Amino acid sequence: MTNPLRSTLGCFASRRAWLGLLPAALAVAVAPVWGQGTGDWPSRPLKLVSPFNPGGAIDVLNRVIAEKLAQRLGQPIVVEALPGANTITGANAVAKAAPDGYTFMITTMSTHVNNRVLFDKLPFDPAKDFAPITQVSLGSVLLTAPANAPYNDLKGLIAWAAQQKRPISYGTWGIGSSAHVYGEILRKEHGLDLNHVPYKGEVPALTDVIGGNLDITFASPVGAKPQVAAGRIKALAMAGPARSAAMPDVPTFAEQGFKGMDLAVWVAAYAPAGTPAPIIERLQREISAVIRLPDVTPKLVDQGQTPLGNTPAEFDANFRAQAPRWEALIRASGAKPQ
Repeated sequence: MTNPLRSTLGCFASRRAWLGLLPAALAVAVAPVWGQGTGDWPSRPLKLVSPFNPGGAIDVLNRVIAEKLAQRLGQPIVVEALPGANTITGANAVAKAAPDGYTFMITTMSTHVNNRVLFDKLPFDPAKDFAPITQVSLGSVLLTAPANAPYNDLKGLIAWAAQQKRPISYGTWGIGSSAHVYGEILRKEHGLDLNHVPYKGEVPALTDVIGGNLDITFASPVGAKPQVAAGRIKALAMAGPARSAAMPDVPTFAEQGFKGMDLAVWVAAYAPAGTPAPIIERLQREISAVIRLPDVTPKLVDQGQTPLGNTPAEFDANFRAQAPRWEALIRASGAKPQ
């Protein structure tokens, strides 16, 4: 039997010629395994757009993920906070960015569900201008009140509100946000006379509750938990299908007899439409790995997040199943941009 290697070597005039071609041959053989279809990407720093104010729950989450993701990709990741218009400002920047894998965002479901119901015209098409990467996590939303409030639960809040001669002010991190929708459900379905006060983030809303300038506010566990521990505010109820591991002692709205508050919000990663599929797949794999790191998962849980990290196909299936329920809820709540 002919030795294939010897036959191949015999085709070359000299050993030097063979050795000259060897690096190229090895590069071809190794490239698909090393790059997994992404070529030399990434070869320069990436930008992660955070469409929320610095210091908010999702911005903090973005920075935790960016640090670890940069280590895995071998390139720096710059987190750019672009808040405004209920995530529309930051999302529009991503939609208009080059689809080369160097710009992506991590945002809440408001960008692709709430906004397309609440706004007649957007500067982008949520369905066509983005490539879904992964649902990063499910998030918890908490209703809080001042520490000196004369009630400790939802029934107490309703009884107290009924005695007031004015609407009860409630804060959220923006018009049309998930918190806004939750508030409108309470107003419409449970008889609370509420006045929505939108803020540019949850931190200033919490500050006003602590200072007595706001009756109640929605917040994330990452923002509210330290204030609850310090005795500055009270935790009344947790929205979503189950209690949050971040604050397991806080009962859900459903546990207190309040319907319509059981859907959880989600946090998701998107790239501009047209971003090559191998890059999307690589980002999904790496983000999924990052949120499962032993020094990252506890941080997500402390923020009220349950890690997911599903594939783009699984993301799409979840979106199709859950988005219509949210959209119906938003329409039924009567929430409108102000």
